[in-house]
Amino acid sequence: MLQIIPVVWLKMWQRTPVAWLQLMSQKNKLVVVLAGIAFSNLLIFMQLGFQAALYDSAIEIHKKFHADLILAHPRVENLIDVTYRLHFPNRRLYQALSVDGVESANPLYVRFADWKNPSQSNNRAILVFSFNPKDKIFELPDINANLDAIKLPDVVLFDRLSRFEFGPIVSNFEQGKEVSTEVNYRKITVAGLFSLGGSIFSADGILVTSDLNFIRLFNETLENVSLGLVNIKPDADVELVKANLIKELPQDVKVLTHKEFIELEKKYWANSSTIGYVFSLGAMMGFIVGSVIVYQILYTDVTEHLAQYATLKAIGYTHNYLLGLVLQEAFILAFLGYIPGFLISNILYELTKNASRLPMNMDFNRALFVLILTFLMCLISGAIAILKLRDADPADVFN
Repeated sequence: MLQIIPVVWLKMWQRTPVAWLQLMSQKNKLVVVLAGIAFSNLLIFMQLGFQAALYDSAIEIHKKFHADLILAHPRVENLIDVTYRLHFPNRRLYQALSVDGVESANPLYVRFADWKNPSQSNNRAILVFSFNPKDKIFELPDINANLDAIKLPDVVLFDRLSRFEFGPIVSNFEQGKEVSTEVNYRKITVAGLFSLGGSIFSADGILVTSDLNFIRLFNETLENVSLGLVNIKPDADVELVKANLIKELPQDVKVLTHKEFIELEKKYWANSSTIGYVFSLGAMMGFIVGSVIVYQILYTDVTEHLAQYATLKAIGYTHNYLLGLVLQEAFILAFLGYIPGFLISNILYELTKNASRLPMNMDFNRALFVLILTFLMCLISGAIAILKLRDADPADVFN
């Protein structure tokens, strides 16, 4: 059946565009079905957009790490795991330095702290990254330019992409005002801003400070490390160094490439949490809703014009011609319904991005994927509606 569709389609358009005229004959009904297809497209676009934005925001911090390899506790599945005592001894970093090809191995300490909103005096959890200021941990110029500032006691850098609930920190700092508040009930001063942003499911705000300030804020030693950021020598091979590290280090630490560390986070949200499943289910529901809408309109159209189809058969038109006619209607509906769904989705993507920190961006692959889904949705609906054509008996014309 699928092999004859292109031939039938071409022959039909070489003649009178019956499918187009048939759809345009009932404009009100056409507008309703196009609105339904657009709505199903919109639902699919938004679900896939939220899912992609979740994954992108979840790995935004990971991508900014200056590291070729990452050392972590064996049970770590995502970045937030390292804030819950899934740490390893810092002596593993000294052991890593003895492995051929390793140029540096720097400790990173990650914790949640209580941030006091200086304007409302309410507390909110904020993610804190601490490290030795002599080490390059992030690929962020704003952080690297202010490393001397965080060497001072009780001085931090604040992420300007943090949510507004943390207070007017960014506006006050940019106006030249002194910004100070309390973190873990200890007075601190904000000496600079940077733009990083974190997953809305993990961190609403981020601070960066020194390892010595980490001791002051959390009353902990530097013995246990959250993550180890390893950089290799220019002439070394990443996979070979990784294999040597796995061989030399005890099993209380696992070794990941930077890319594997990013994929670990994405895998957690996709497979180990319900969030990825929920968004995928939402996209599937949009597909089903669209299929039902298109099926209903095509089935109704075939039923209402059954006598006309029988007449076409009586004057010599084949069943394949009628089949192509219904499928052509399905493809026309798919194309016309996709356009408003795509345009409205772009508008909603921008509104969502401006109203939140979600990186909602329309990309070509997603647009093409939804277009293919739309054609598939209409093709399936049309194929089911075609079954009604069996009732188009030429003998009915003479009854």
